Amino acid sequence: MTDNAPKLLSETGQIIMDLAEQNGVSYRPTSSDAWAQDVTRLADDEVVLDGIELLLIELQRAGHLSRPAALRLQLNYLREARS
Repeated sequence: MTDNAPKLLSETGQIIMDLAEQNGVSYRPTSSDAWAQDVTRLADDEVVLDGIELLLIELQRAGHLSRPAALRLQLNYLREARS
């Protein structure tokens, strides 16, 4: 997981950034994150999350978003990034 957020934010990206700012949330890696990175690496796989996606994780951890809401936002964010 790396922090390489796009320079121009999509509408959903801006919503996520605003939610994080309103709730005083910033991404802080945990030992579980390090474990997940290691498991992914050992599986010879690569998962790269940008800064916006990492904020979604932290918003969910902090209880500001439910898992389904975070997944919907991530899906919208990724769709907007592709278009």
